[in-house]
This record gives sequence, C-alpha cells and structure tokens, in this order.
Amino acid sequence: MMLKWDHTVQYVNDLNTPVEAFAKWGLTAFKGGSHKFWGTYNALSYFGLTYIEFLGIEDRPLAEKIDTPNAVVRDALVELPAREAFSRVALRTDDIDGLASRLQGQGLELSPILDGRRLDARGNWIEWRMFTIDGHYRGLNYPFILQWNGTDAERLSGLKASGIIQDHPAGEVDIHSAVFTVSDPAAAAAHWQALFGLPLLESEPGGESARLGIGDKSFLFKRGDAERLTQLVFKTGAPGLQNGTLEIGEAQFVFLPE
Repeated sequence: MMLKWDHTVQYVNDLNTPVEAFAKWGLTAFKGGSHKFWGTYNALSYFGLTYIEFLGIEDRPLAEKIDTPNAVVRDALVELPAREAFSRVALRTDDIDGLASRLQGQGLELSPILDGRRLDARGNWIEWRMFTIDGHYRGLNYPFILQWNGTDAERLSGLKASGIIQDHPAGEVDIHSAVFTVSDPAAAAAHWQALFGLPLLESEPGGESARLGIGDKSFLFKRGDAERLTQLVFKTGAPGLQNGTLEIGEAQFVFLPE
C-alpha cells in the first residue's frame, strides 16, 4: 500500500492573502476553485505533487448545514474567521478502502469514504475519494486520507501539461518537512508510526523531538504546547529565499538552504 504526503491545509479568510504573499516571495499560488457541495473554496501552491491548499469559507450557511461528515470543513467553521492556522496534512494512498479497514481495525473512528468534487477555475470538475479521521491524539488532529484517479506519474504529467504545476519564479524549492509542536514528541511519533507504518528516522535524547519519514519527506514532532502543525519547512537553492520565514496568520513557512 502506497502512502505519501499529498498536501497541507491552511485556513484563511481571504484567498488573495496567500496568493499575494507567495508572489512577493517568488512563489506561485493561484485560486483553485470551489467545493460547491461543501461551501468552501481554495487557493493552491504546488511543489511537485505535494502542495499547499489555502482553504476558506465561500458560503458559510451552506457549510453549516452540510450533512457530510467532513472534519476539514467542520473545523474551518470553528477556526475561521478568528484563527488563520494550519489545519491537517493529507496523505494519499492507492488503496483507500484497504487503509480505511486497517485504521478502523486499530480503533479509529472514520468518516465514510466520501466522493470529493471541486469546480476549478476553468470550469472543470476535479474528483477524488477521501475520508477524515475523527478525534485526536492528545490534542493533535489526525491526517486525512485521499485517493486520486490515476498513478502519480500520470497526475504529475497531466498537471505539468495543464500548467497547474510550474516552476516558481524564485527558483528551485521543495517541501521538506512538516513540524508538529506537541507536548510529547516521542509518544505522538510512535502513535503515528503505528497507525500509518511510517519509519522512525531520528529521535532526540530526552524526547525533545522525533522525525518520521513519509516518502522523501518527513514529519518532525517537536516539544511545545500548541498540539498542532505549526511550520512547513522547505529546502531551496534560491538565495532570495534561504533562511527566510514567511508568516501567514499563525502559519510559518521556513526556507532553508539545500
């Protein structure tokens, strides 16, 4: 079963804010479209197949009355407008039914597998399957899971051909890791490792941090009291980005030299 880091959600009130902020740093972000059945809309920024989804509420009355058990939308209603922060990471798989069965067997409470649809800026429907995981581990929300149509290679080729994935003006830049600030990094990492089968790459003595691998990227758990995702870390060869930190709301985007 394949499991990779697909994207990261940040809640925002105005989609123009991240698009304009990224543009000032030489990074491409664009309005993606609307989830017409959920009342939300988004802007996107791609770094290969791993991307950032800036998610806002387009139609609050609709979002408030949907009966779809989608924790990402539900939490957006709680967080916004007061708190523009990271939400969750999304993991993609090639066997969503098998993974759902396995996680349920480990005692997690899942939403049904949902059919996701988004109307993009060109008027095309983008479709996928997904489920969210209810609850949390000591305050830290679980990832949500999705499966796209086609292979990674097919999606990458198609997204490049359509111009959705393109080079960033600043130069080469890749997402390297997600940083989760939690009260017990070792325990949180061990829990996610057991659930998702992610390898332990490093564990700092004293339990101050622990890092799990996810494909060629990683999830870093660091000690703190936020109990949530707080940073995305990028590796870049672009001198104008190196050692910089971009803040959008409570979210931090950290750029380190390659």
